[in-house]
Amino acid sequence: MVNMIEVKAMKREKAGKGASRAVRRTGYVPTVIYGDKKAPVLCSIEEKVLVALLNKSGFWTHQFEIDVDGEKFRTVCQDVQLHPVSDRPIHADFLRISKNAKLVMDIPLHFANEEAAPGIKEGGVLNVVHRSLEVSCSPDNIPEHLELDLSNLAMGEGLTTKDIILPEGVKLVDDEEITVVTIAEPAPEEVEEAPVASPTAEEATAPAEAPKAAEEEGK
Repeated sequence: MVNMIEVKAMKREKAGKGASRAVRRTGYVPTVIYGDKKAPVLCSIEEKVLVALLNKSGFWTHQFEIDVDGEKFRTVCQDVQLHPVSDRPIHADFLRISKNAKLVMDIPLHFANEEAAPGIKEGGVLNVVHRSLEVSCSPDNIPEHLELDLSNLAMGEGLTTKDIILPEGVKLVDDEEITVVTIAEPAPEEVEEAPVASPTAEEATAPAEAPKAAEEEGK
């Protein structure tokens, strides 16, 4: 059974910039619930509630049951627009989903046992090529993250998408095998050349030493 997060919302009748500004002045964020081949639902979520949800780990893979004045919608968040200066949420889009829907989700990657990796112990540098991957799954099978175990990874080695153990009912959208993470050798340190000492004022003004006379022939 999927553990959905319940969110209270208020229905709003008007769309447009003016109506959205009016909603934000009351401490709420204009929100749209769309998808599942049904008409979109205009509503608003309290800003402090949305901010608290955004700050929780796994926000983009969680499912939310949004209660709009008593009518409940099963959703996942598709986008939250932030103010360019204050970073406060100014609009949110939630995708309405049914139990039998097929979803394409961007799932974050977690790298376990990094400190135990032989390559890291030898001074190697972890090079993360991809931090998330797109998967296809049903609403009941959305993983919070995909994990890769680095405990056996040596210097110069890497792990690919074929090394990921996918949960049941979850498939990668791209079937091509791609590198996800490697352990690279550390960059060589640059050796700084010792600076050439400048002559002192006394040395610079001293007369040059006269060359020694050559020995006379026959001596």
